[in-house]
Amino acid sequence: MASTPSQIKHFEVLSDDGRRPIVLHIGDSIKYNLATYTEFSQAFEVIRPSTAERERSEFKKALKERRWGHFSAIFRPFWGTGGEMGRWDADLINLLPISVKVFASAGAGFDWADTKVLGERGPAAAEAVADFAVAMVISTFRHLPWCMGAATLPYFLSTPSSPDFTTASVASTASKTFQACHSLATAVSHNPRNHVLGIIGLGNIGQQIAAKLGSAFGMRIAYYDVVRKPAPLESSLGATYHSSLEKLLAMSDCAVLCTPASADGRPIITTDVLKHIKKGSRFVNVARGSFVDEEALADALEDGRISAAALDVHAKEPSVSQRLVKMAFGEHDIVRSNSQKEAKSSFDHPGKVMLTCHNAGGTVETHIGFEELSMRNIMAVLGGQKAITPVNMHYLKATEYRALSAMINATVIGAAKIKRPAKVSPWWGRYISEVAGDEFKGQPLLVERGPK
Repeated sequence: MASTPSQIKHFEVLSDDGRRPIVLHIGDSIKYNLATYTEFSQAFEVIRPSTAERERSEFKKALKERRWGHFSAIFRPFWGTGGEMGRWDADLINLLPISVKVFASAGAGFDWADTKVLGERGPAAAEAVADFAVAMVISTFRHLPWCMGAATLPYFLSTPSSPDFTTASVASTASKTFQACHSLATAVSHNPRNHVLGIIGLGNIGQQIAAKLGSAFGMRIAYYDVVRKPAPLESSLGATYHSSLEKLLAMSDCAVLCTPASADGRPIITTDVLKHIKKGSRFVNVARGSFVDEEALADALEDGRISAAALDVHAKEPSVSQRLVKMAFGEHDIVRSNSQKEAKSSFDHPGKVMLTCHNAGGTVETHIGFEELSMRNIMAVLGGQKAITPVNMHYLKATEYRALSAMINATVIGAAKIKRPAKVSPWWGRYISEVAGDEFKGQPLLVERGPK
């Protein structure tokens, strides 16, 4: 959503003291969208706390003493920095000035923030999108870890530090391993078409995965979410809703976890939940590593309840589960064979797990998009419009808050006591809002802008 000169002027008119609204820019500088940032800086007074000021103890001290004044927005354009203050929990959120209305943070997830607490202050949130999951889903159907390992690992059998292309025994093993995978992988590989894709969390990311795998790959889309999506959206994606995670897993040929947060911070995929999964199903995680009990997942892979898995995120990053690493290439059984017969037997338990290094959202285009979307979300919210990409709308309340907030992932924070005064004063700005609740939907709201 592009801002116009009239919108920028509108920001200036709505500032409480006649000045431009203040935006707290935390973390790295803009790298790509310089033109938008110029427009952004003209519309707002941008303050950048130092790295030392962003450490939690100093950050809390600065908020308490109002070091940066009554800022209206927080802007974090890159997820790698700007998080030095740690988790945005009640302890931190309650120190924000009542003037804060939007928190725009780059990233696809927001488990680093207590969205319920933010919602109770009036925030709306938004997220950026990654579709790395599509490749991972294909991997689980075509057993790519097995195929890739069989083509490469034998050459490291005698010299783990570098490939050996000259030793006759290595060449023989490599040839037999290659041929075995070439013939045996066919018996367990499948096309995704007509299989059921179970999406856990049909947010922006889930919707894109559904659209791509449903349209291009012919998969049948099913989903579970804490909030059922509108019928037109379900229809456009051909998505069937299931009222519980267990019901979804029971009929999914491949389940993809892409929800941005768990309700209570605990794992979503557990031993009890996996008791309901369809035997031989597949599992992909592009959400958060902490949402999966990795021991329970490893158990399900070992006993055959899950035939293949792909994980981009891990519970204890940067460490990766040892059990899952061993399953990535069948504990190297595929490179120990010296005969075709042994090669075949070693493929009774081939590599069946793809593991990557939290790469799903990491592209140049993603960084560019996060920067742009973060700034546009702030401009939209402070301009009295809806957040472009909200995600925690269900936590918003219509009344009893002193400041209207939003949290946007490319993220909207703040709080608002919404009422209709008998007389409009200079401290009030007019909003047409849909974030305040159904009882106010479509009605003009007057949101308090200044101190009592």
